Amino acid sequence: MDLYEYQGKQLFSRFGIPVSDGRYVTTPEKARTAAEEIGGAVVVKAQVLTGGRGKAGGIKLADDPADAEEKARGILGLDIRGHVVRKLWIESASEIAKEYYLSITFDRGTKQPLLMFTTQGGVDIEEVAETNPDALIRLHVDPLEGFQPYHARRLIYGAGVEDPSEQKQIAAILAKLYEAFVGTDAMLCEINPLIVTPDGEVKALDSKFTVDDNALYKHPEIAEMRDVEAADPLEALAREKDVTYVKLDGEVGILGNGAGLVMSTLDVIALAGGRAANFCDLGGGGDAEGVVDALEVITRDPQVKSIFFNIFGGITRCDEVAKGILAALERMTIELPIVVRLDGTNAEEGRKILADAAIANVHPEATMLDGARRAVELAA
Repeated sequence: MDLYEYQGKQLFSRFGIPVSDGRYVTTPEKARTAAEEIGGAVVVKAQVLTGGRGKAGGIKLADDPADAEEKARGILGLDIRGHVVRKLWIESASEIAKEYYLSITFDRGTKQPLLMFTTQGGVDIEEVAETNPDALIRLHVDPLEGFQPYHARRLIYGAGVEDPSEQKQIAAILAKLYEAFVGTDAMLCEINPLIVTPDGEVKALDSKFTVDDNALYKHPEIAEMRDVEAADPLEALAREKDVTYVKLDGEVGILGNGAGLVMSTLDVIALAGGRAANFCDLGGGGDAEGVVDALEVITRDPQVKSIFFNIFGGITRCDEVAKGILAALERMTIELPIVVRLDGTNAEEGRKILADAAIANVHPEATMLDGARRAVELAA
């Protein structure tokens, strides 16, 4: 779950990471009030779950409360990469002497947290990695060992930070950022830029915070931060029905049992010359209720032109899945072509059940490749 900047900064503050004084508002009038409370120049920042706010005109400096109200009026309703601005963060303006970049993310390859730090902040980290990779210092942390002072020293000295006061402050922020990363079950905690003011104070000027959805049950206060309105409507519907679903850009709806099998199905659809419209994992079962819920989500996507069921029966029996599919189709009307590949336990029985049902738009296939090719052909 991605958090807005203001939500990430609230979590930063909880863990002792220094941030600028700010207020969350939703109207120009409240922006004016917030600016009055903060005092002095402020920055009016659009709150959207995407990057590129500055280039799109979503971040403006305001000299006084009246100016803040005017700038807020101009930013609210702005479309930034398909995200309409409905929320603002009014923050005290900061003078910037230096801009650094600091983040902790989860490296799935090594199954360890990965620290990244560079003195070239304020720009896209991908740009730094491409144009000057040696400037980006990377360091893994053994989760059994945890963050240690030597991790901070290696990052700071490796990046070439020479000022002792900056070194001390960055080391403290690193320790707190790791604490926040672990304490919230985050997948990403990013500060870009981590600024140094002319007075030598180091603080987080921005926040990018992503929390593992699977851990939200442990953090109800973070789960409440989810912006349901900003979520993809199909993914929101899937969440309501407890269906594991991710919207993609293709035309072949995918439904399989098991995340690994579904991921493989996406690859095979691409191999067959098509594009997957979604990732949808039915899980271990194949009961009619689960199939109905998944199909209801998949068929709400107007891009879907065909549906590919890819089922491997291990513990799940293919004949039971076939019965579940037929029961689901009795409860809902689907005109899209449906390709069903059944393999594994009782696969022949399952395919026979579907064949005997003789439903015009249901096409049983024996192999994943044949099923993918058929689904792509029917989607054309």
